[in-house]
Amino acid sequence: MFRKTKFTLLQGVIISSVGVLLVLSNFILRSISPSIFPNYYIYIVIALALFLFLLKVDFEIFETFSLHLYVLTISLLIITLALGQVTRGAIRWIPVGSLTLQPSEIFRPFILLYLAKYATEKEIDLRRFLKLCILFSVPFALILIQPSLGVALVTGVGFLGVIFASTIEKKVLLLGILFFVLVIPFSWFLMAPYQKDRIVTFLNPYRDPQGSGYNSIQSTISVGSGRIFGRGLGQGVQTQLAFLPEKHTDFIFAATAEELGFLGAGLILLAFFCFFMSFIKIIENPTNICARAYVASSFLVFLAQTTIHVGMNMGLVPITGLPLPFVSAGGSALLGSFLSLGIALKVRKD
Repeated sequence: MFRKTKFTLLQGVIISSVGVLLVLSNFILRSISPSIFPNYYIYIVIALALFLFLLKVDFEIFETFSLHLYVLTISLLIITLALGQVTRGAIRWIPVGSLTLQPSEIFRPFILLYLAKYATEKEIDLRRFLKLCILFSVPFALILIQPSLGVALVTGVGFLGVIFASTIEKKVLLLGILFFVLVIPFSWFLMAPYQKDRIVTFLNPYRDPQGSGYNSIQSTISVGSGRIFGRGLGQGVQTQLAFLPEKHTDFIFAATAEELGFLGAGLILLAFFCFFMSFIKIIENPTNICARAYVASSFLVFLAQTTIHVGMNMGLVPITGLPLPFVSAGGSALLGSFLSLGIALKVRKD
């Protein structure tokens, strides 16, 4: 059940990569958003303590209690909608003392864990696949109506990882792809007006440069203005003069590129490259098929978050409000990332 933590070379590379990202995050956040400190240190300490605890727990324990954790997550999502704190028209957060927590970010790994368990414990026929889709659709809808398009999107990506990693028949897999093709247009009607506007603006941000296109334009300016070595910490024009919105969360990559230049942004990308290459190795030798499905879903979630965040900061994809894992400010996102990583590192055979 609980074992002494022994770090393998593979785990060491992953943890070192995350450590580099976390250190860079602290440097840039203290430059562009010093007001979040020292409160943000509380989230970091809790996240690291949670991570170290998870490394002592066998994956089979999480697998055994996956249904309970799934029900807990659904309950918290419902409580959030009923009693959560309203911020800018969204109901995503629950206040806990001086902290605010976003259950959809923190407990998303539990959703994917149970979906992985359900998808692999028996052979998937059409009937069981439809039940699996329903189990996914419940939390997906609860997250989407908060609204939290970015979190819902990466949860869907994680579900795809579960499906592809399970022993699902090709016919059922094609039905799964068809299911997503049908769900995506339907999601348009559940989006808030500002989310729809973001997608339309992506095609032509200059249609409304002072309105819906402003964020995309300013982020691309920030990325380009840093050049090779950057303007220096605390010297970014876009970040320090507040031209760049949400610089500590949704656009931290652009803020890093402006103040630390190509070298700083490149170091972040290099750290993520090492992280993902090592993560792939975990998928190759899991303890069981459920572990394989879970870690595949976690890998795709991290990959989607990173790709979409960097892409939207460079004007390559629509703005969805996704944080950069381990780098962006956001206590809930940080807790969720370390929770997901802590479980994933326990799925590989020693």
